[in-house]
Amino acid sequence: MALSSHVPELGALELLLAVARLGSVGRAAAELGVSQPTASARIKGMERQIGVPLLDRSPRGSTPTEAGRLVVEWARQVLEAAQALDAGIDALRGRRDAKLRLVASLTVAEYLMPGWLLGLSEASPGTAVTLRTANSADVAGQVLAGEADLGFVEGPSTPPGLAGTVVAADRLVVVVAPSHPWARRQSPLTGAELAATPLVLREPGSGTREVLETALRPYGGAARPRMELASSTALKAAAMTGAGPVCLSDLVVEEELATRRLVEVELVPELDLRRPLRAVWPAGQRPGGPARELLGLTRRSAKRSPRSRMFTENVGARKG
Repeated sequence: MALSSHVPELGALELLLAVARLGSVGRAAAELGVSQPTASARIKGMERQIGVPLLDRSPRGSTPTEAGRLVVEWARQVLEAAQALDAGIDALRGRRDAKLRLVASLTVAEYLMPGWLLGLSEASPGTAVTLRTANSADVAGQVLAGEADLGFVEGPSTPPGLAGTVVAADRLVVVVAPSHPWARRQSPLTGAELAATPLVLREPGSGTREVLETALRPYGGAARPRMELASSTALKAAAMTGAGPVCLSDLVVEEELATRRLVEVELVPELDLRRPLRAVWPAGQRPGGPARELLGLTRRSAKRSPRSRMFTENVGARKG
């Protein structure tokens, strides 16, 4: 997707946020190490590009206009996302002096890991990280083989030979193209109906596939898949082109559901497709150093997440 010509570059957005925070173009320029004329010209260029005034200027300083306040809030989100992307890319580059080796399932790596890595880089700027992706079965194998210090998997239980802790949670959803008959259903889809329908699924060994097959076991097990694909992106594309119903994490399809490019199919309440996302390491060992620090970050993040709190509370209620 090409960016609109109205979207300013990241450096200009960073300048705008500094002006809003400091109340002065001059102070913002000094903080960012540019001259005031350069900063003023960049702000004016950004206003021309966007097409609306962003600052009210006076002898006492500069404050955002009503439109400018909106742009400041949007810009903050863009810059936070860019910082998370930078942290993730730095880990993928695989520097030889890496101190922390990570391997994660695709869902965790794509939707949760960037924020965790950004937090780690802020807490320990000198920590070098490498990150690989694999399905949950392969993640477990790499951790057991000593090829990674810490792994992140999806699924109902900790893989054999590993110890672990829940760091987040998500929910699997069944989605279809708006043209699919299930998009217009008036009643929830039953377990028997879902089990009898050939779905577009992840490959064997993925946490998504394991959770779905476990949930459908009481209904005779999942039907033979219509097709098997190795990534969430491929699954979404297949669903949008009408290849058939797809089951994948709600984290993955949030944008597509909001824009109605995909439709979530309501399931009967007894089909519980919530699942924990776990950090894992070899049994009998305790993560130390950067691995322990990253675990602490994920746990603090989980405590702040309503999704994870709800999952933990429901698990506790079922055990009781």
